[in-house]
Amino acid sequence: MSFRPLHDRVVVRRVGSDEKTAGGIIIPDTAQEKPSEGEVVSVGPGGRTEDGKAITMDVKAGDRVLFGKWSGTEVSIDGEELLIMKESDIMGVIEAKKKAKKAA
Repeated sequence: MSFRPLHDRVVVRRVGSDEKTAGGIIIPDTAQEKPSEGEVVSVGPGGRTEDGKAITMDVKAGDRVLFGKWSGTEVSIDGEELLIMKESDIMGVIEAKKKAKKAA
């Protein structure tokens, strides 16, 4: 099945967290706090202003994002747990660090 969000909505897949603490203690799934980091799966076409002008989306599929702990609505699509949220619920995009150039 394929799912396409409408307007300014975004579909996000939560990114898994480590199941061990720094000291090596294994944390069971029931005790783990859900991360507020995820990967954008798909985005809607964007919202509209009151006068009908299109508002483009700032995120795109594949972006790693941070969102609020209680953001979005949890849904299951093809057996996969996903979140559907408005773009305004996303706090920011995590960008990969660029490698520093070596001095010659």
